Amino acid sequence: MFYWFLKFLALGPMLRVIFRPWAEGTENVPTEGPAILACNHLSYSDWLFMPLVLPRRITFVAKAEYFETPGVKGWFQKKFFSGSGQVPIDRTSGSAAAGAIATQLRLLSEGEVCGIFPEGTRSHDGRLYRGRTGVARLALEAKVPVIPVAVINTEVIAPPGKVFGKLARPGVRFGTPLDFSRYEGLQDDRFILRAITDEIMYEIMHLSGQEYEDLYAQDAKKREREQQRAEQRARAQAESDEVWEEIRPL
Repeated sequence: MFYWFLKFLALGPMLRVIFRPWAEGTENVPTEGPAILACNHLSYSDWLFMPLVLPRRITFVAKAEYFETPGVKGWFQKKFFSGSGQVPIDRTSGSAAAGAIATQLRLLSEGEVCGIFPEGTRSHDGRLYRGRTGVARLALEAKVPVIPVAVINTEVIAPPGKVFGKLARPGVRFGTPLDFSRYEGLQDDRFILRAITDEIMYEIMHLSGQEYEDLYAQDAKKREREQQRAEQRARAQAESDEVWEEIRPL
């Protein structure tokens, strides 16, 4: 009930009036029954705008800490995250990844629609990165369709590292549902999981128009940081050499 209050009586109308989000392919999302929405990840606002254009509740898994903060602040935080379609990760499964899958399997078995960002983290440069295979395992174990989704312009509204960027009109494209029942029983085959994930990412790439990078987003961020450090060291060395050239005896 709190979710619908948040969406229709509080946050939803405000976001619709200010940003006027548009949507394509909403008919591809089933009106009932379980499904997985696999979306690109450009901004922390993606989980707000993607569900906003659909009548159904879209559930995401989130860190358990968001629901366990004590005091008044923790109460409001818990209500906000639970009300906006997020549930805590099951911590009894040994790892965050296993806990996320266990939680989503439970939700799908209850007929829910689960939202997932296969890249695992936000893109720092607007490119689409290699997907994690959890989405494929989830689809095979739950035996549900995967609907590729692309958010557009959300990185303009909330760029990486900033709370707010520029006012822009975000969009959401929903692709044709992907059926992977032909791989039933092969959820432990890593090659099958990679093939399924790559197919999902290929569809997201076409919907979003992003440049694809066959590299995990976290690895790309790490590589960029290393390059920046190398450039800083090179500049420092060049400045040191210039100083030495000025002061060394003739």
